Amino acid sequence: MTIINFTKMQGLGNDFIVLDFEEYKKTNKNPEELAIKLCDRHFGIGADGLMIVNPNTTQTDIGWFFYNNDGSIAQMCGNGIRCFAKYVYEKGLINKKEFSVETKAGTIIPKILDNGLIKVNMNKPILEPKKIPVNVENNLNFEVKVSDRTFMANAVSMGNPHCVIITDENTKELALKYGREIETHKLFPEKTNVEFIKILSRNEMNLDVWERGCAITLACGTGACASVTAAILNGLCDKEVKVNLPGGQLIIEWEGNKVNTNHDIYMSGPATYSFTGQIEV
Repeated sequence: MTIINFTKMQGLGNDFIVLDFEEYKKTNKNPEELAIKLCDRHFGIGADGLMIVNPNTTQTDIGWFFYNNDGSIAQMCGNGIRCFAKYVYEKGLINKKEFSVETKAGTIIPKILDNGLIKVNMNKPILEPKKIPVNVENNLNFEVKVSDRTFMANAVSMGNPHCVIITDENTKELALKYGREIETHKLFPEKTNVEFIKILSRNEMNLDVWERGCAITLACGTGACASVTAAILNGLCDKEVKVNLPGGQLIIEWEGNKVNTNHDIYMSGPATYSFTGQIEV
């Protein structure tokens, strides 16, 4: 058995294990297997995902490898990228407050703010059905039929696919009851994250999320970005929105609209250390 060092972090209750690349190399395990083992809440450390620092990048300042707790690869994770940014900056792996990170969703630019929050340029929302991907002609207001009802849905990709459903019902109950069925629906060839949102005003919404590969989580940064995008394109919200998630609040900013969607979306929120430790693998 090998002992490795790890750091546990969380962003709005969405929790992650962070490994330096040298620690990961000690394990001699494939990352999918390692993610399942370490993220297990009964027999491991417990987390929604595993992040491994990738120092071997050429086009960006640094990179990461990200795995959900079921071992699947996630192209992007909004809460995770804030934790990752805080970790690499405060550990001295990066010596500037704004830097580039290589991810499966492309280059992401986080910035450490003076108030302790992390603001992340999450790139432009992807709205073309084939690129999301979703098997519909129009990504806005299409029907998703599940076991006992039909929802009107909006598909958005933030490097990972999202299905956003706007409702006046209890968003938590809907996520619990229908999340898995929508995640694996035939309309979504790569499965999907599922967000149920309730609009409170033009600058505030509530959100509950069923995450692809994770089930219910306390927060989803990419989901918040996708939800605000969908709300703006439906004419329901303005360009800056406070998103209330079970784990806390995010501020999402997007200048886009139905006429011009070619704008980057920005997410601001906290990242917190939980603990550090060692574990046998």
